[in-house]
Amino acid sequence: MSSELRTIIDLIRYGASRFGAAGLTFGHGCDNALDEATQLTLHALHLPHDLPPAYGAGRLTAEERGEVLALFQRRIDERTPACYLTGEAWFAGLSFKSDARALVPRSPIAELIEVHYQPWLGDRDPQAVLDLCTGSGCIGIATAVHLPRTQVDLVDVSPEALALARENIERLHVGARVRAIRSDLFAALGNARYDLIVSNPPYVPAADVRALPREYGHEPALGLEAGDDGLDFALRIMADAPAHLADEGLVIVEVGDSEAALSALLPRVPFAWVEFKVGQMGVFVLERADLVAHRDDVLTLLDARGIAAR
Repeated sequence: MSSELRTIIDLIRYGASRFGAAGLTFGHGCDNALDEATQLTLHALHLPHDLPPAYGAGRLTAEERGEVLALFQRRIDERTPACYLTGEAWFAGLSFKSDARALVPRSPIAELIEVHYQPWLGDRDPQAVLDLCTGSGCIGIATAVHLPRTQVDLVDVSPEALALARENIERLHVGARVRAIRSDLFAALGNARYDLIVSNPPYVPAADVRALPREYGHEPALGLEAGDDGLDFALRIMADAPAHLADEGLVIVEVGDSEAALSALLPRVPFAWVEFKVGQMGVFVLERADLVAHRDDVLTLLDARGIAAR
């Protein structure tokens, strides 16, 4: 039957059908079966991700067809995210190396980076940026590329993730302006201060992590789980960020589906929730002054959880 799959388009259509029938879960770079089948097909054929549509009618050799079908089968049998199979993820228009040392790059913050964090930065010209819980380094490195006047620190507690981030620093040629630092949030940063702190920390409640589809089991749990309600890291960041922000500094944090829980815990905090092209996606913006004004409320919540702020 596979001999009937003659062209690139044939294989993409077939792969999408197989993925749908297998009940795969998407969300690691692609959000649907057709795009993921395209991603895997072009990778197996060593073709660019932006291949002109006219080449879809191109016919394959038997060997090429076999390589594509084998990759499809791995995706179905192993439930491995496609970006781990290809070793590449696109984020903010840039190609990043992606593997199981860190989460697959997929934060909606990419959209903010592409518009230079406007309108939130306004006329501020950030010189020093911190990407906290950096993982693969995608947020901080993309920020350095799109804002070429910035110096960026990438921070993560995982040495494996930082090794991947350093490879991506080299891949995107930003080594002169980006450095990777091992730290448990702000612990190893001394008195460093930043104009902008951006973070996509772990924010999935522990019970939800255990219920996630198999695809997520290939990612490091360290990058996902954040206590009973998914907010342990976000609260720690809110408590400690003021000491590391410039006076007019800004913090941007992703909390995903934990957005409603955070707003309920801190009803007096003036969270600005970012509206993306597809709507609100659990990313808040706060000025340093607001963090300072409500720090006691955050500290009370952390104390109740048995978590000490710095």
